[in-house]
Amino acid sequence: MTPPPDPTDAADGTPHSSPSRRVERGRGATFNPANRFRRDTREACDDGWAGDGEDEALPPLATTVTVQPARTIIARNDSPDIPFDRSINPYQGCEHGCVYCYARPSHAYHDLSPGLDFETRLFAKPAAAELLRRELARPGYACAPIALGTNTDPYQPVERDWRITRSVLEVLAECEHPFTIVTKSALVERDLDLIAPMAAKGMARVYLSVTTLDGALARAMEPRAAAPRRRLRTIAALSAAGVPAGVMVAPLIPQLNDRDLEAILEAAAAAGARHAGWVMLRLPREVAPLFRDWLHVHRPLRAAHVMSLVRQVHGGRDYDATFGVRQRGRGEIAQLVARRFAIACRRLRLDGERAALDTSRFRPPRSRGGQLDLF
Repeated sequence: MTPPPDPTDAADGTPHSSPSRRVERGRGATFNPANRFRRDTREACDDGWAGDGEDEALPPLATTVTVQPARTIIARNDSPDIPFDRSINPYQGCEHGCVYCYARPSHAYHDLSPGLDFETRLFAKPAAAELLRRELARPGYACAPIALGTNTDPYQPVERDWRITRSVLEVLAECEHPFTIVTKSALVERDLDLIAPMAAKGMARVYLSVTTLDGALARAMEPRAAAPRRRLRTIAALSAAGVPAGVMVAPLIPQLNDRDLEAILEAAAAAGARHAGWVMLRLPREVAPLFRDWLHVHRPLRAAHVMSLVRQVHGGRDYDATFGVRQRGRGEIAQLVARRFAIACRRLRLDGERAALDTSRFRPPRSRGGQLDLF
């Protein structure tokens, strides 16, 4: 049942009294916004039984995973402000439940809500490795680094059982194909036996996304991701194994986690990070009402101020999707964050040139069960 879509005033975004929310333990979204592609809606109604003291507590929302048939696995993009042109997402939806996740609106294409549905009703692609093998074997395939973790986290909790990300890495390692990984999970350490040898050949790089060092804030904002300090230990483990590791401070949210910027960079550098990046908060489509409602529930006294600053960064709107602006914002606040980041990175030596990943060793996968190679 879908509650009213937005508990904020349309004119200025100031939170006011909203319907009572059943805040799910371990979930980021506070409700399921309506699917923007559907014309019909559902509303809660009073059936006369509310408040009689006999209501039983509803069971917690369980995570379900549906197998998603796919014809291809490598997604291409030509966005001018993204430093890669291809990526792989073994899963759609993400159990980490990060309330700010810009990938949430994609769940509407499955006729599901970008809210709680996004983090509880997941789609898995168990054929990913075989599809990748097929695409890498195509005549004329031009090798370039493949990014994992660009839309949803490749190491979210369900990966422990499904192991799809590992199967993808096995193919990439077999073909000596370079890759990058971005994750909020310590589970990436499980695959160091594949990642470290590729890193030794200049073919792998891993970034840990660390948004705050405040455990309470992280638990509310990204409830099923690894704790911040655990992510820093993962950077240390990667570094000790010889894997070039970096930190992504993303997203930066004015007056919520921006105060942690220098502290995160210092902690990551001490753990062995070599590079760093940052992204300003992005609130496309349904993410904006989800984030506003989350603020109203978890940070009510700060909600109006945070949203006011977010709008300043995005030209008076919740979000400006213009290429070159969407990830950094504009105006004095955005410029200040950029200067702080640059100064801290220079001081901590996190601003060095990143060597290009080696693409010269790539060899197409061998045929399985077909005609043997002649030579």
